[in-house]
Amino acid sequence: MNVTQSVRVGICDYGVGNLRSVERALRACGADPVISDDPERLAGCDGVVLPGVGAFAVAAGALRERGMDAMIREMVARGRPLLGVCLGFQLLFDESDEGEGGAGLALLPGQVRRIDPSRGKVPQIGWNRLAMTRSSTLLDGVADGEYMYFVHAYAVTPGQRTDVVATTDYGGELVAVVEHDNVHGAQFHPEKSGSAGLRVYANFAARCAAAVRA
Repeated sequence: MNVTQSVRVGICDYGVGNLRSVERALRACGADPVISDDPERLAGCDGVVLPGVGAFAVAAGALRERGMDAMIREMVARGRPLLGVCLGFQLLFDESDEGEGGAGLALLPGQVRRIDPSRGKVPQIGWNRLAMTRSSTLLDGVADGEYMYFVHAYAVTPGQRTDVVATTDYGGELVAVVEHDNVHGAQFHPEKSGSAGLRVYANFAARCAAAVRA
């Protein structure tokens, strides 16, 4: 599962992320993870992971205050891979109605909305299956129907259905994984999802290595 070339993968530290478990997962895949709250240091990495737990508007504000929003957009424009995880995944989109709401990074079109309680207990917490909708670099080697670990009360409604590479069923379909060029996102926590989750991080690290060689 180790990548063929050690790559520096930045992990954005903006006060709302589960950083050490992401760091351990990336290191297990052969990457060189760099946790930092310094946008300039992160900009020197081969790719970036945007983790996150908590409230959308608070997290979006923290990114702006630290100048990380501009850094992330600039790295994506340069062709460096980005992976948003859980709340970090939701921040890739335009806006959310969580609390007072807030503007996201708008790297992908779409909105974040609270899961309707008619679907089941909110938040969704636990293992749930992926249903692949198309092939992707992020899920290469991950089996259709694989279980991943989810913790979320809000879900993404993407503006472009073609960005969706996997869904999950929670009283109906929810978007689980998106991929558009070098922007990737997972609603579940790969670092808490066993060997299949490690495969996701390994695929992302390999994507970073490929971008460096390109």
